[in-house]
Amino acid sequence: MRDLAGRVAVAVPLLVAVLAAAYFDGWWLFAVAAIAAILALHELYSTIRPLRPLVLAGYAGVLVGLLGAHLGGIEWLLAGLLSTFVFAFGLYGVAETRQSGTVTIASTILGTFWIGAGIGHLLLLREVDDDYLGRLAIFTVLLAVWAGDTAAYFAGRLIGRHKLAAVMSPAKTWEGFVAGFAASVLVSFFALYQDRERFLEIWEALLLGAVIALAGTVGDLFESAVKRDMQVKDTGRILGRHGGVLDRVDSLLFATVAAFYTIVALT
Repeated sequence: MRDLAGRVAVAVPLLVAVLAAAYFDGWWLFAVAAIAAILALHELYSTIRPLRPLVLAGYAGVLVGLLGAHLGGIEWLLAGLLSTFVFAFGLYGVAETRQSGTVTIASTILGTFWIGAGIGHLLLLREVDDDYLGRLAIFTVLLAVWAGDTAAYFAGRLIGRHKLAAVMSPAKTWEGFVAGFAASVLVSFFALYQDRERFLEIWEALLLGAVIALAGTVGDLFESAVKRDMQVKDTGRILGRHGGVLDRVDSLLFATVAAFYTIVALT
């Protein structure tokens, strides 16, 4: 129970901080997103250090991408992330590394697009339609991801018996997945119900919740696969025994992208 309480104690303040930044929008949300992205990217590059990623190139690409998302939208987010190729190639030309160029540049770009695209689409969600609906969209996604992760963890610990992905993440269970899926769908439904005539209809809200749940699970498993490949338990220790920033936002990184394009397709 102490572990469960500790996870909630860590997750809730972080969620409140992001929700507050999302409410006010502007540079507040950008600042929170940039800090989270740099911390998560630092943790990833530390984890995959044997691959010799070009850290400065990754930082530059992520920051340029997020700035592009904030100022210019999806096209500029992509342009910023693609600039990582230029930064990485330039640094590789002057860096003293024994790793192959293919591996070191690919590992650099993996981090930039994985973390930069995920957090960048969080910024894009805030700009969906008008100010009210943008706020509603980002709140819904954040709360649905948090609820899904929390329900999956509790259910997995209490009643989990059947492994979901025994090789990549032995602790995850089908019981936890079902509980997390239901929680994400319910949050999406209740969050969007009152605006069903203006934003998403009931079936669309349920679909959005399902997409968030599925994408969040894939995101969680993706990070687990990376950690297993590099033989580490957590990507960082900034949150003490609850891991690092990347450990806390892994589900969100995939869910924001999937949710953004689902909303765009439905509206």
